[in-house]
This record gives sequence, structure tokens and C-alpha cells, in this order.
Amino acid sequence: MNVNEHVIEQQSLTFVGIKRTFSCVDGENLRGIPKMWQDALADGIEERLNGFNNGAIPGLVGICVDQRELHENQMEYWIATSHSGEVPEDLVSIELPASRWVVFEADELKPEAIQRLWHHIMTEWFPSTSYKHAGIPELEVYRGHGTPPQVWIPVKSV
Repeated sequence: MNVNEHVIEQQSLTFVGIKRTFSCVDGENLRGIPKMWQDALADGIEERLNGFNNGAIPGLVGICVDQRELHENQMEYWIATSHSGEVPEDLVSIELPASRWVVFEADELKPEAIQRLWHHIMTEWFPSTSYKHAGIPELEVYRGHGTPPQVWIPVKSV
């Protein structure tokens, strides 16, 4: 897999959006998250969120929150946008602290490209790097305008 990656330092980030909890057993999250995106598009939530985008990251963001400390094999997933200001009605907010991120860019626009990228990061990149996960949520960044999605992994040096 041909992967473009680079490291950035980013100040704290605030997002507003919607969230759901998924089981990671038997790939439920791999089926449920794409359906969540389909539902968000059909319900007009994607368009509404794009209207609130005024923060550091353009477009929409999928936020992956590991909840294994609370419940085994569970994660929370957000569809959100970078936003500063009041939290709009019917949305929730999350703030991530300043962090160092490794930004990976998918090699194409197809939905399965993001899942292939995640597989590469977890099975090939992490085992071969000197970075350690920083323990905060990861981001999937969908900038739109025909640009491939990105995965942002929060890291710290070992």
C-alpha cells in the first residue's frame, strides 16, 4: 500500500456533531459506521454540520473514541465538524487536547480506502514505528472537494 504520511503539531481541537456507540465484536463497527454516515447524509446531518465548520480542520470528521476501559470491545464514533463557539441545538461537543499527530492520506476516494488505511496503520505502521499512541481519540478527516480522506493518529515519542 502506497501511504503518504507526515507529522504535525496541533493546538486543542473542538468539534460538534452526533455520536453512537458500537461493538467491535465480529466487525459490527465496520458495518455500523458506514451505515451511520449513510443515515447522516439521508437525514441532512452532514449538510447541517458543514454549515457549522469554522474551526481548524475543514470538512467533516469521524472521531474514534476507544471505550474498552469502560466496556470490552466497545467504541464511540462521532460524525462531527471542527467548530468554535456555542454548541448548536441537538448536537454534542468534544474537545481534544493539543497533540502531535501522524496524518495518513488514503490512496483513493472509495469508502473501502479508509478501512484499508486503518488496517495498514494498525498492522504495519504501528509495529514498525518508534511512536506510541497518545491515548486520545483518532480522527478520520473528510475534507471534501475530491480530496482523499485522512486518518490522524495522536502519538508521543517512546
